[in-house]
This record gives sequence, C-alpha cells and structure tokens, in this order.
Amino acid sequence: MKLHELHDNPGATKRRMRIGRGPGSGKGKTGGRGIKGQKSRSGVAIKGYEGGQMPLYQRLPKRGFNKPNRKEYAVINLGLIQKFIDAGKIDAKAEITEDALIASGAVRRKLDGIRVLAKGEFSAKATISVTGASKGAIEMVEKAGGTLSVAAAAAAE
Repeated sequence: MKLHELHDNPGATKRRMRIGRGPGSGKGKTGGRGIKGQKSRSGVAIKGYEGGQMPLYQRLPKRGFNKPNRKEYAVINLGLIQKFIDAGKIDAKAEITEDALIASGAVRRKLDGIRVLAKGEFSAKATISVTGASKGAIEMVEKAGGTLSVAAAAAAE
C-alpha cells in the first residue's frame, strides 16, 4: 500500500452542499432561502422570534429586585483570622482593624467594609474592630476572651 492509495471507507464522508452554483445544482439562484424578505438577506438572525406568537421570554413573569445602592462587604471567617495569627502575620496583642487585615493579606480590599463570620475555630484573645460581624462571630470572640466591636454606621442599618 502506498500513500496515494489511502482512502476512507465508502460512505464515511459526505460532501457538503455547495449552494448558489447554478440551476442544475438543485440549490442555485436563491440558495434555498426563498425570495425576498429579511431571512433571505445575509447577516440576519431573528433570535427569540416565534412567528408573531408572544416570545417565551415575554410570557414568563418578572421576579426579583436589585437594590441600586446596596452595600457590598468583604467577608472573612474567624478561622482564617486565627490562621493568620498563628502564622504571625497578624499581631493578636494589638487591635485588629480593617487596615491590619488588608495589610496582612487576609482580605484583598475593603469594599464597603469588612464583615466577620463565625466559620472555623478561634482561640486567640484579640480585640477586633470591623464594619460588620455575625452574632455567632461576636459570641465566638467573647468566648475566647477577646472583644469584637462593630462600627456604629453598620449597626445603625
């Protein structure tokens, strides 16, 4: 067998229809698009159009609401703060502020403030002051012998 004798099995490949190649081809002149109208032109896609029937996206009810001025908090878990304290990246003896958390790399950016959540283990006796905290996080810090204070602006909301 030589390289020029190689070929596919019969019926393995099907030749594509070459449209617009004369009347004898079976798909000449209008190329199977009919006559005139938007769909006969090139570069047209009528997405979501259902022949005049009310489209599906309009038949379904609207739901929900996105508050335009909502607050977006950076979130950190107590377990991660403990990990950073153990690694020596955060000083537990000094007050742990939002700026200290950012400087240590525990939180990337402040956004509208930092909110502390109670996931993980926390055993350090630390003073933490942040914009927001869950009830569980406050209890956990106090149980460890520290204090977690929440800024007055977040408490008013």
